[in-house]
Amino acid sequence: MKNILLVDDNEQDRMLYKRYLSKQREYEQLELHEAASGAEAVALFAAKQPDCVLLDYNLLDTDGLTLLRELKELAPDTLCVVMITGGGSEQLAVRALNSGAFDYLVKGQFDQELLCKTVIHAIEKSEWQQRMARYHQELTQANAELAVTNQQLARTNTDLDNFVYAASHDLRQPVNNLRGLFDELRRTATVNDPDAAHMWFLFDKSLQALTTTISDLADVVQVARQPDREATETVEMAALTELVLQTLHPQVVEAAATIETDFTGLPTLTYAPSSLRTILLNLLANTLKYRHPNRPARVRVRTYLNGRQAVLEVQDNGLGMNLDLYGNELFQLFRRFHPEASEGTGVGLFLVNRLVRAEGGHIEVESQEELGTTFRVYLRG
Repeated sequence: MKNILLVDDNEQDRMLYKRYLSKQREYEQLELHEAASGAEAVALFAAKQPDCVLLDYNLLDTDGLTLLRELKELAPDTLCVVMITGGGSEQLAVRALNSGAFDYLVKGQFDQELLCKTVIHAIEKSEWQQRMARYHQELTQANAELAVTNQQLARTNTDLDNFVYAASHDLRQPVNNLRGLFDELRRTATVNDPDAAHMWFLFDKSLQALTTTISDLADVVQVARQPDREATETVEMAALTELVLQTLHPQVVEAAATIETDFTGLPTLTYAPSSLRTILLNLLANTLKYRHPNRPARVRVRTYLNGRQAVLEVQDNGLGMNLDLYGNELFQLFRRFHPEASEGTGVGLFLVNRLVRAEGGHIEVESQEELGTTFRVYLRG
């Protein structure tokens, strides 16, 4: 049910409006209230909070524009007024609309259909504006809460990064001491146990894994702690790949790998050199770690433009993976998918993704088990 307030000092006009509005079909029921003066209108408005006010401009104790401003003070966000006047002054219509009226009618120039349409449209417009106001208020509140949450998350992440960095830094020396003690013990100690050699091997392997994990953790956190981004430079992809392959030479030889490159589509990239080196190094290292045991490793590296976006693509014929099962976990820290094939720590892809996303890029992956994997690194967002 909708409440309509009729404000007019002419009783015959009020009766006419009531008869017109009673024939409308939009709402099942209307509750009509009548006021013959401005003072009476203010009292009824405060008591009934009508959905729409039909307001005559010419009243005995005030004029419609003055009363409109008074009502606006009572309900600044919900007031719905249709101004009615006995004269067709265009200037008055503009003033009424500028003062907050939703529409304007001239006595003697509207029928029942036009009055009902005007009132219904004004109510619908008012309700829409109120919904939008509530929506924007809720959105503003949600954004404020989100900003607070983001600040809390940022502080938590910073604290966590600082803790991990301090822990990894502080653990390096004890681990180095363990390495020295272990090497000295293995060199000088005599153990009369047929399994001694295997135990030395397992201890050495575990110590290497601990050292690598601590070092990788420090590298990950160091990226997050850098106060300023490295300046971008024009990087020759052929030269950078050659440097990375020199670093990985022992792994390339061990895997009997064939590395193919194609940089004709995009010979140079504008990027932070150390970040690009880390990205390429980790992607190539993964192709060698997770090579298929039944065939020589074949790796293809290429760069090209996809539209206006630079893409670095690394493709291999290795073990591959089931992305339906593991796709959402691919870039998680310490997540490994072929632990039997490699002694990796699960940090490399996490670091690659973090570097790429920090610059507004993203990574797409295609993979099939037993066939291989393709990483496409979109270097700019």
